[in-house]
Amino acid sequence: MLTYDVDIWSIRKRANRPKPYELRWRVGSRSHSRSFKHVTQADGRRSQLLTALREREQFDEATGLPARELAALSSPTWYEHATAYVLMKWPRAAAKHRANIAEALAVVVPTLVTTRRGAPEPKVLRAALYQWAFRAVRGPDGFLCARHTVEEPPNEIRAALSWITERSMRVNALEDPALLRPALEALSLRMDGKKAAENTARRKRMVLSNFLRYTVEEKGLLSTNPLKRVDWTPPETDDEIDFRYVPGPMLARTLIEAVRDINPRGEHLAAFFGCLYYAAMRPAEIASLKASDCTLLPNTEEDVERWGELLLGESRPEVAGGWTDDGASFETRSLKRRARGATRSVPIPPVLVRMLREHITAYGTASDGCLFRAANGGRVRSNEYCELWDKARTAVLTEEEAATPLADVPYSLRSAGVSLWIKSGVDPVEVARRAGHSIAVLFRFYAKILRGEQSRSNQLIAQELNRAG
Repeated sequence: MLTYDVDIWSIRKRANRPKPYELRWRVGSRSHSRSFKHVTQADGRRSQLLTALREREQFDEATGLPARELAALSSPTWYEHATAYVLMKWPRAAAKHRANIAEALAVVVPTLVTTRRGAPEPKVLRAALYQWAFRAVRGPDGFLCARHTVEEPPNEIRAALSWITERSMRVNALEDPALLRPALEALSLRMDGKKAAENTARRKRMVLSNFLRYTVEEKGLLSTNPLKRVDWTPPETDDEIDFRYVPGPMLARTLIEAVRDINPRGEHLAAFFGCLYYAAMRPAEIASLKASDCTLLPNTEEDVERWGELLLGESRPEVAGGWTDDGASFETRSLKRRARGATRSVPIPPVLVRMLREHITAYGTASDGCLFRAANGGRVRSNEYCELWDKARTAVLTEEEAATPLADVPYSLRSAGVSLWIKSGVDPVEVARRAGHSIAVLFRFYAKILRGEQSRSNQLIAQELNRAG
C-alpha cells in the first residue's frame, strides 16, 4: 500500500559489524532498515529518501521504497509487455489486424534495447518476433500463449528470442521520450533501409500509438504517452490516386477480355475482374460473392438492357493461416468497417449481368455457393488472379506503357470503376455508398476528380444565375 506517512531517522553506527552504518525509516506501521559499509553510502541513500519525501512522492509500506523506485523494479521489459499486449488483443482482433500488430511490434521492439552488442541478423530477429513471439496459439490447456512456448522454433530463432529477452529495456525507460525516436524512424523504413510505403508506415505508427495508449491509460506503466512528446514529424502522405495510371473504360474492358483469352483459368475469372470494374467491389468481397447475392434478370429481349443488383454482406480477406483461428488462408468477416450483418446493395450494369449469368451457366458454383474458386478449390488466391493480370497487361500494353504503373495491379480496376461513376455525374454520396467508402475516404482518394466535377457543377449554377439575372 502506498502512503505519505513516512519518517526517516538519523544514521546510527553499530560497532563490530561488517556494515556498521544503519539507515532506518518507517512507512505507515512498518519499519525498514538498510546497513552500509561506509557512512557516505548511508548518507547518500538517506538523501535519496528525503528527496522523494520532499517531492511528495508516496512510499510503499511493504518494501519501504518510494513509488518511482518500486515501479522501476516491477516494470516489465518492452518485449514482455508487447507479448502480453498481443495475447490481450488476439481474441477480438481480425486475422489481418493480428498480423498488422505483429508486423509493427516486430519493427518497434528491436529498437527498444539496452545494447546492440551481439544482435542477431535483423531478418532473423524480425522473423523471430513476427512469426514466433507475437503470434498466438492455443496451448495444451486451451489458453492462448506465444507460439514459441508451445512449438519448438529453429535454433537461430530461439537464440534471437533469448537475445531480445536479455537486452530489451524496461518499459519505464520511455519516461525519456527521446528513446522512442529510433522506433519512429524504423517504422518509416524498409529492412533494406529504403523509405517504406506511406500507407505501410502510417498503419504501423497507428499500431504503436494504440500500444502506447494502452501502456499509459490501461496498464499505468508510463506517466504520459511519449509519442506526444517526441519532436518527430511523420513523412508527408498524399492519398490521392494518381489517375494518370488508372485505366479508362476502353482499356479496362480490353484488359478484362485479355484475361478471358489467356487460358481456361482466365475464362473462369473474367467475371471476377468484371466485378472489380463494373461493381467496384473489393477482391475480398468478390471472393465471398454467392449466387444468392445476385439479382440477374433472365436473358430475354425485354430485359437485355436492364440492370441487376448485388447484395453484399460478407468479405473473405486473404491472410496467412497462422493468423486465423482455424488455420485457413482467409477469414470470413463482415464488410469492411461495417457491423456484422450489415449489407450493401450495388446496382450492376447489363454488361456485368451478362458476365455473371454466363459464368454461372458455364461453371456453376462452389460447394459453399461462391461463384469463384481457386484452381484446386477454395478461395481464389491473390497470386492466381495477379498472375493472370500480369499476362493481360503484357498482351495489351505497349512496352513503354507496361514499364509504368498503368493498371499495374488488379485493384486499379476498382479505382477505375469509382472514377467512372464520379465522372458520369453520380452524386458523391451514392458513389461512396456503392463502393463501401465513407464520404471522407472518397474525398481523400478521389479529390482531383471530385474537384473537377465541382467545377462543372459551378458552371451549371452560374448559367442559371445568369439566366435569372
